[in-house]
Amino acid sequence: MTFKATVLTLYPDMFPGHLGHSLAGRALERGQWQIEPVQIRDFAADKHRSVDDTPAGGGAGMVLKPDVLAAAIDAVSTDDTRPRLLMSPRGLPLRQERVREIAAGDGVIIICGRFEGVDQRVIDARGLEEVSIGDYILSGGEPAALTLLDAVVRILPGVMGNDLSGVHESFEGGLLEHPHYTRPQVWEEREIPAVLTSGNHKAVEKWRHEQALALTKERRPDLLAKTSQVETK
Repeated sequence: MTFKATVLTLYPDMFPGHLGHSLAGRALERGQWQIEPVQIRDFAADKHRSVDDTPAGGGAGMVLKPDVLAAAIDAVSTDDTRPRLLMSPRGLPLRQERVREIAAGDGVIIICGRFEGVDQRVIDARGLEEVSIGDYILSGGEPAALTLLDAVVRILPGVMGNDLSGVHESFEGGLLEHPHYTRPQVWEEREIPAVLTSGNHKAVEKWRHEQALALTKERRPDLLAKTSQVETK
């Protein structure tokens, strides 16, 4: 089964973007995953190929039309069980757990919003799952879609050179990742912590866990709270 990402966008030339390079790009060339950018404007019915209109009730900006967007969604997802994600700043925050769920499926349909947003009726009628990559506003959903796909593609089987790389990372164990070091042993009078070159694997794992715990406590105490809730259930 090849993971297939269909991206509905007004700017299909933005894909695959950086995902056409490095490990993701090589995996794409090998056919380990596919990406299908679809031009939303192709589904506009009028001669001007209009995709947006003024917001009902007044206000600034424009809103993506429900009939045009629904036609695009229907064209790519007939009898399709792939999740339909709308990249939106008001969506639920993207978490690693959701990334793993998406990667375990056969693909995803991603809708990239533009302008002031998308008509709520098409969100409701087509069962779109709104997803946010952070508490900030982008010019459109395309960068967010690329970020989501980056997170998903890298953990698809065979994409990373060492599959264990996807396990010992920030968020995978509910903690931020521990610090990393490599040669030279001494750099600008700063040494690699002795425990990491001791050859004592138990001591190394203990140190890494302690460092991850301390970093998480300092920078993301909310993650610790969630981990504690899971452990007590």
